[in-house]
Amino acid sequence: MAIHDFASQRLMVDAPLAPGADIELDREQTNYLLNVLRLGDGAAILVFNGRDGEWRVHLVLTGRKSCRLRVDLQTRPQTPQSAIRYLFAPLKRARLDYMVQKAVELGAGHLQPVLTRRTIAERVNLDRMRANAVEAAEQCGVLSIPTIGDPLKFGDVVASWPADIPLVVCDEEAEVADPIAMLSRVAPGPGGSVAVLIGPEGGFDPAEREVLRAKPFTTAISLGPRIMRADTAAVAALSLVNAVLGDWR
Repeated sequence: MAIHDFASQRLMVDAPLAPGADIELDREQTNYLLNVLRLGDGAAILVFNGRDGEWRVHLVLTGRKSCRLRVDLQTRPQTPQSAIRYLFAPLKRARLDYMVQKAVELGAGHLQPVLTRRTIAERVNLDRMRANAVEAAEQCGVLSIPTIGDPLKFGDVVASWPADIPLVVCDEEAEVADPIAMLSRVAPGPGGSVAVLIGPEGGFDPAEREVLRAKPFTTAISLGPRIMRADTAAVAALSLVNAVLGDWR
């Protein structure tokens, strides 16, 4: 039997989920169910809220252009939030959308924009980031939506970083060429916490690189002989961390 039911439509809701509960929908969700999916009275879908697991519900028509959902039964219990934090220099719109979606699919539990000296896109649309995170979770069977932090300056992030949480820095100038060997030396923090930091297009400023290298909680890794775009590097780095330190083991 498949772990997830990918044949059914999934929808993120913000209401508590329990047997027999009614879920009121906003205008966008109602339009999606009735006009995009063209679901009728009694149609079954899956819902989740990031807290109560996944539930099967059925649609109840309340008018020609209105409906609500009634909760039937739980299909999967809630999974814990991932202990992997993903820190990144913001990218331009389309590439940031892609990166957020892939980070969610790869199990990041927290997304943190970091403003470095070479960051080009310093304005970050957090609502758009969340929408992309929700869409990725709906499509891929994810139950825990990552938290999203307000953009922080590089210096503030490093200065306030918890010393007991390893920070894996993706750096094309890292001396150790084997990232798996390097990651195997990392000891995750409380609850398996580990963070990944990827810099902007063009890499970290030399002064930023020196700051990172001086911190005892950082581990610099190379992503191989090729220079990747930042959104591609996100996929590569999170895959490596999951394989060595995360839930792929």
